[in-house]
Amino acid sequence: MESNQASDTINTQNFEQIYLEHYTALHRYAFTILGDEALSEEMVQQVFLKILEKQNAVVLHTSVKAYLYRAVHNECMNHIKHEKVKQGYQDYTLHQSESYTESASRKMQYDELEQQLHRSINALPEQCRTIFQLSRFEELRYAQIAAQLGLSIKTVENQMSKALKRLRADLAAYLPLLLWLLLNIKS
Repeated sequence: MESNQASDTINTQNFEQIYLEHYTALHRYAFTILGDEALSEEMVQQVFLKILEKQNAVVLHTSVKAYLYRAVHNECMNHIKHEKVKQGYQDYTLHQSESYTESASRKMQYDELEQQLHRSINALPEQCRTIFQLSRFEELRYAQIAAQLGLSIKTVENQMSKALKRLRADLAAYLPLLLWLLLNIKS
């Protein structure tokens, strides 16, 4: 059936003939857009399925051939657009998931660091621990600590040096996390 009739329509009587006449060319056309045999077949099938699902005959203001090519083109473009949206959502979800995983991992590392820091501080000798805590947590100067504890400033300095050396050794494995925390706290 040539599609240049006076009044072109697609109805149940001429559907099979139109399908057989145009399917192969429409499939090739879809393939030039999509580059995938199976997907091209699916798009052409989808166009014909939509025509079949219509209750009334499709009355055309153009030729059957032009109508079918436009319908296949639109179906392919809609598919491509849908795939881009899906890919964008997948990329977004992957990024969010990676971000969440990274922050959860960092939180676990931070909690572990905090626990190790407390264990290390508690493992210091009593005088050393007291001097360290007064210096770092109560932000007292060495002279203030010395006066409060009745020690010489030199003893406070030596005890702080001993505490820092011991903590540095205990927390060496956490240095990358400490650096990350310091860099991200300042920014």
